[in-house]
Amino acid sequence: MQILLCNDDGITAPGIIALAVALSELGQVTVVAPDVERSAASNSITLSQPLRVKEVKFPAPVAKAFAVSGTPADCAKIALANLLGFRPDVVVSGINRGPNLCVDIFYSGTVAAAFEGAFKGIPSFAVSLDSYNADADYSVAAEWGARCVSQFIAAGAPPARVYNINVPALPSEKIAGMRLTRAGKVDYREVYDHRLDPNGRSYYWIQGWPEIGDTNPDCDIVAVRDGFVSVTPLQPDLTDFSAINELKKLLALS
Repeated sequence: MQILLCNDDGITAPGIIALAVALSELGQVTVVAPDVERSAASNSITLSQPLRVKEVKFPAPVAKAFAVSGTPADCAKIALANLLGFRPDVVVSGINRGPNLCVDIFYSGTVAAAFEGAFKGIPSFAVSLDSYNADADYSVAAEWGARCVSQFIAAGAPPARVYNINVPALPSEKIAGMRLTRAGKVDYREVYDHRLDPNGRSYYWIQGWPEIGDTNPDCDIVAVRDGFVSVTPLQPDLTDFSAINELKKLLALS
């Protein structure tokens, strides 16, 4: 299996190293990741300046590793277009420091890099750990990420999808299992902390916390809270087909 591995936390992040080690048991891994952290970059790409790519040494058994001066989406795009020289069997992104659940899916650079594979019809996976701890252990999430890739590919899971995997920050023996989920609903209580720099100029830091608005066990955030590995299939087509049919009736359109 030829595997492209990306992330948004940067090429030196412990999550991508742990995942590369686990994925190397499945096939040949090529790493293409941002040269620095690019969290919450979503699907943004670099247009106003050139991308710089540098092959680097990587502390895991991979074929090659490249650091890119761009966003996660840039990394996946340039890998697929230029750096690999072949079409990978799988695109994997992660392991992200912190979960990518509910509405955070839209902001996630981790998920965005995986979507670049899905846009090309390649089965793609985004892996995140439900912890922001700087000393977090990524081994369990790496194990589950590789396990999901292996199982989903072997089962013939539909391509052109992103399988969004979120792993609880628990020891392996306390993981309750895997649950297929949908994206849940949260209400973020956002606050912008207003401060002044030493020159008296205003600046803001975003803060906030989510309140779960959907307690159904089949949604991602509840599954992770209950100790399950959540896997949510995502598709590139965001069209709301039910709204089209409803609007046709409301607007008397054929």
